[in-house]
Amino acid sequence: MTPANDVASLRSALPFWLSLGMVPLAAIGAIFGGWTVVLLPVYGWMLVTLLDALLGLNEENPDTDTPEEGLFWYRLITMIWFPIQAVTIYAMIWWVTHTGHLGALEIIVLFFGVGVISGTVGIVYAHELLHQRNRVERWLGDLLLASVLYSHFRTEHLLVHHRHVGTPRDAVTARYNEGFHRYFARVLRDCPPSAWRAEVAMLKRAGRGWWHRSNPFWRYAALQLATLALAFAIGGWLGLVLFLWQALVAVWQLELTNYIEHYGLTRRYLGEGRYEHVLPRHSWNAAHTASNWLLINLQRHSDHHYKPDRRFPLLQTYDEEEAPQLPFGYPAMTTLAMIPPLWRRRMNPRVRAWRRKYYPDVEDWKPYNKGTNPMPRGAA
Repeated sequence: MTPANDVASLRSALPFWLSLGMVPLAAIGAIFGGWTVVLLPVYGWMLVTLLDALLGLNEENPDTDTPEEGLFWYRLITMIWFPIQAVTIYAMIWWVTHTGHLGALEIIVLFFGVGVISGTVGIVYAHELLHQRNRVERWLGDLLLASVLYSHFRTEHLLVHHRHVGTPRDAVTARYNEGFHRYFARVLRDCPPSAWRAEVAMLKRAGRGWWHRSNPFWRYAALQLATLALAFAIGGWLGLVLFLWQALVAVWQLELTNYIEHYGLTRRYLGEGRYEHVLPRHSWNAAHTASNWLLINLQRHSDHHYKPDRRFPLLQTYDEEEAPQLPFGYPAMTTLAMIPPLWRRRMNPRVRAWRRKYYPDVEDWKPYNKGTNPMPRGAA
């Protein structure tokens, strides 16, 4: 790559480094306390949503043949994020447990903000990394997931979600009319055992038992125990509680995102346990500029399901004829999802319009709503 091309690549990649703005905000909240502890969630949701309104949509599609060396500055932010996040989390634990100028409420809100960092950014970056074939990147993804105690997400996402999205076998495909709070409890209950079963099935096909050292759950457990031990070593019992609090906030944000990505969208049942192939129509998309910067194009979700290992700067956007579109970016939509009546009022008509557009022959949607195998009109 020529120096001119390298500079152009850096310039185009810089907006995706928006996440770095969260780190000084965490430090400001920790040092000054008071109203400054709310800066992180304000930045992650309100400011990004405001920028979405000001900047509008970005529907340009990059060249998918761009070589790896042309993506260096894009990849770099995801690869350096784990040490940045780890230092932020543990430095904040040390600061809070070794200084006494923050009140209990300030500490709770501050570590809610830390969870915004590890969830809005950390898990999204982990998602990008775990899809890559590079061993270093996959390990960085594992470390990020361990820092929020959600390591099984790697297995569940790769072996279950991508294979079974839009079907009853995928727990994180939100059912039509299912409120987020009920969905969140269901996902927390169903996904860990689902991931375990998927790994055990793979081991069995290889002639190995669940106890075999190649079972990644041993790695998951070791990494998560290490993160907990370090939190306790730095901050004692309070440090451990604060670590658990930021992890819960991070997971809550992940599952809010999962909830909106496929809400009410289902694949046609073909009989005998088979479903149609995953199509662009089976994911909600958002072309909003700023939130795609923060979430490294996660909102181009249909293309991610079409080609899961495609790096985020190369993901393609689809128009309304090919894929359903959200009215706002993910930060605004996740806020709306926390209020189920408002969410249903906004999204249920869109789901019904999606059904009429793509599946006009299906008259009875009750089986789809309940997550059971449906019976389209004319099926025996």
